[in-house]
Amino acid sequence: MKIFNYLPSLLFICILIGCHKTNEPDPAYDSEISNWHNKRIANLKKETGWLNLAGLYWLKQGENTFGSDPSNYIKFPTNAPSKIGSIILTDSVAQLKANENIDVTINDNKVKNALLQNDLSGSPTIMSTASYKWFIIKRGNKYGIRLRDLNSPLVKSFPGIETYPVDKSWRIEASFVKFTQPRKIMVPTILGTMEENISNGNLTFTKDGNPYSLVPIVEDNSYFIIFADQTNGEDTYGAGRFLYASLPDSNGKVILDFNKAYNPPCAFTEYATCPLPPKDNYLHLKITAGEKKYGHGH
Repeated sequence: MKIFNYLPSLLFICILIGCHKTNEPDPAYDSEISNWHNKRIANLKKETGWLNLAGLYWLKQGENTFGSDPSNYIKFPTNAPSKIGSIILTDSVAQLKANENIDVTINDNKVKNALLQNDLSGSPTIMSTASYKWFIIKRGNKYGIRLRDLNSPLVKSFPGIETYPVDKSWRIEASFVKFTQPRKIMVPTILGTMEENISNGNLTFTKDGNPYSLVPIVEDNSYFIIFADQTNGEDTYGAGRFLYASLPDSNGKVILDFNKAYNPPCAFTEYATCPLPPKDNYLHLKITAGEKKYGHGH
């Protein structure tokens, strides 16, 4: 019997089991993702990482006394000094007044009074005493204290983050499609506020023959993408994940490597203030790549 007599049967088998290229091993790529993930864990554990957050306290206008004593307006953890001082908030100006019997340092210098820069200034004023460090954050029209404990037990006991197996098929080439005019993109936050961003276009790609698109935000000469997919709340963090990508090349192409999709800070701590996926970035797709959910946080 000639070979073409078998073609209908072969076609039927392909339909049943799928005739597609498998995810072939690529040791160099596997190593790249492993190194990226190890660096990600190291950054979480750093002094400026997310694992040592110990408090988030919103300030009122006027005097905000703080320390571990319950009589303070802002109550720090019980092993912090009892009465550290006050943060005086006058409109948008924050000032530290430290108590006489407490050593508060800024840049290794002991201070009793200081004007404080918030995090949106790009160079926040970092205050410290004992194992604690704190600074002022600004979110919308709200000001707060973000507190770190450099002896946080979570840093020492952190077990890492489970991930999907590395799958190079999730390293996808997307096309940048420029909008006719820049658009306002409203990004919700876990605080219930909305942040306005401007986007010049979206990223379109196909997966398993179906079209999808994402709206990126330009950040530090890269694309920052906040997205949700159908794994959220099951295998991955319920409020979506983050992804960075390079800006388009000369052909308008962008690589979306979902093996580098990662959890927002709120997956690890209740003291973070995370952006949530904008409405245009909800994908009707299960992205089985990147970080899975972690057991703490919001």
